[in-house]
Amino acid sequence: MAKEIKKVVLAYSGGLDTSIIIPWLKENYNNCEVIAVSGDVGQGTELDGLEEKAIKTGASKLYIEDLKKEFIEDYVFPTVQAGAVYENRYLLGTSFARPIIAKRIAEIAIKEGADAICHGCTGKGNDQVRFELAIKAFAPDMEIIAPWRIWDLKSREQEIEYAEAHNIPLKINRETNYSKDKNLWHLSHEGLDLEDPANEPQYEKPGFLEMGVSPIDAPDKPTYVTIHFEKGVPTAVDDVEMNGVDLVAKLNELGGANGIGIADLVENRLVGMKSRGVYETPGGTILYHAHDVLETITLDKETARVKQYLSIKFADIVYNGQWFTPLREAMSAFVTETQKTVTGDVRLKLYKGNIINAGVTSPYTLYDEEVATFDEDNVYNQADSAGFINLFGLPIKVRAKLEQKRRSKE
Repeated sequence: MAKEIKKVVLAYSGGLDTSIIIPWLKENYNNCEVIAVSGDVGQGTELDGLEEKAIKTGASKLYIEDLKKEFIEDYVFPTVQAGAVYENRYLLGTSFARPIIAKRIAEIAIKEGADAICHGCTGKGNDQVRFELAIKAFAPDMEIIAPWRIWDLKSREQEIEYAEAHNIPLKINRETNYSKDKNLWHLSHEGLDLEDPANEPQYEKPGFLEMGVSPIDAPDKPTYVTIHFEKGVPTAVDDVEMNGVDLVAKLNELGGANGIGIADLVENRLVGMKSRGVYETPGGTILYHAHDVLETITLDKETARVKQYLSIKFADIVYNGQWFTPLREAMSAFVTETQKTVTGDVRLKLYKGNIINAGVTSPYTLYDEEVATFDEDNVYNQADSAGFINLFGLPIKVRAKLEQKRRSKE
């Protein structure tokens, strides 16, 4: 196999895993050419110095692809519109970032005439599935190399030793070696003390939280924010129109400052095990909340119920890496149809980790104050409810009467 692999395109982040994979590939695949590809979905400073590092460790070149706009508008916002939240807590930050990165890597691999695509996902995680399903969708015949499934390194400790032996500079050390994933939408923390669910995350410890502060350290004064939506897509914050990238960044700033969007959960991974992680999603948490509030006045009951049922499946699809499938496309088509009237403004109060509703308006509102009022009205005949209750309660009444008859015969 090694002789057949002459050129490999590597999904490259510059972190521990992918940093050591470059020399490992060259050692194990007959000094093959390694082309590194980094998809910029908002990692920020993590991309600084990446090209120099990739070349120094053996890559022939590095692509840095700016995917932020496409990531937010074509992956994040459709998922928010669907109301998709994995296991009630996880806002899918890593999950929907993988398909867009893998898609671009597959496109570059085809353009470069590569023999294989390599990724640094572990054999225990979800990302290996997300990457490889996307690769199969765009480069179905491409060989995939997953070092974690075949190399002799069995722990991050051994990876660090390998890096040190090959003079590969690392930004981490053994004491602060959390496994992290960062993009414009979120930051995840896994490993070390977090592996035991009995341990409380050290939110107040300097350097642990990166996108905001602990609710305890948030200001004592609330922050008000108004978000405008057009057909379920957020387009403005406090009357200032913004593109998707700037809007999420702005809400990250507001949410982070007020301790919003910190989630500590044990989730069920696709591969079968439970995993504990801490997620920071300040802006995303605000957006999900605001979108839900707007739908309460713009969707009819039955549409909202069906959408709610399907949101669980939509979240599973995203989590499981099945973005590029007919089912996801069909479900997105349904969601898009439901969003035609989801236009309006949502005002929220942010205070010490809490999001408090402060008003919602829409030109398509289904809320009629005259019908809903407790005061006198001319549109609702309260006497009509007696017949409705008699019909609605008929099965209960019939069952009770039959039970009485049976008991009387005993």
